[in-house]
Amino acid sequence: MPQRAMIEKRPWLLASLIAGISYFFVKDSQLPGLYLMAWKGAGVALLAVYALVRHTGADSRQIAAVMAFGALGDVLLEWFADRIEIGAVAFLIGHMIAIHLYWRHRRALLAPSQKLLGLVLLVTIPLIAWSLPADRAAAPGIALYSAGLAVMAAAAWTSSFPRYRVGLGAVMFALSDLLIFAHVGPLADSPLPGLLIWPLYYFGQFLICIGVIGELRSRATPDRVLPQ
Repeated sequence: MPQRAMIEKRPWLLASLIAGISYFFVKDSQLPGLYLMAWKGAGVALLAVYALVRHTGADSRQIAAVMAFGALGDVLLEWFADRIEIGAVAFLIGHMIAIHLYWRHRRALLAPSQKLLGLVLLVTIPLIAWSLPADRAAAPGIALYSAGLAVMAAAAWTSSFPRYRVGLGAVMFALSDLLIFAHVGPLADSPLPGLLIWPLYYFGQFLICIGVIGELRSRATPDRVLPQ
């Protein structure tokens, strides 16, 4: 049965799904802050553990590091709620690691439409991010962070990893961040960011992780794949 196979073969992935999905329903609750911080970080941190136990090698350690820095960013955003740049640094480090991974696994041949989409992501994400915050003094810093985000998304989309897992996941991540910036701008009074930011972010990370690890396992020789 699919549920039993998930429990037996991918317990860390199941644990991540439980933590990530359940957080959405408790994030606005009255639970003490430390519990919420740990709960928020757990979903993506468990993806890092999944990556490490599901496949060995430098590439799997890299995507695990990407997830780990994402989880750290999740916690820091809550811990330093009035200093968003502190959490952003952790995410940016994760983006740099991801860019290195995707660049080493870039797709040899790209259709013109895929090249165009990669270029669109590269250009539009920082421009949109820059235009969103109501506090214009914050716009340059947001644009700088978003430039790293844009390179990560474009690199993921043009990599040799499954585009509709890894590439799509990276685009979902970018959309989640743009909604964060819109929440301090034109969507300040809208319920939309609160409904979409976490699902887009968590499932974006989920797709990136399972897409990379699944592809690495499919390429690996048997002695490099763990039986977990």
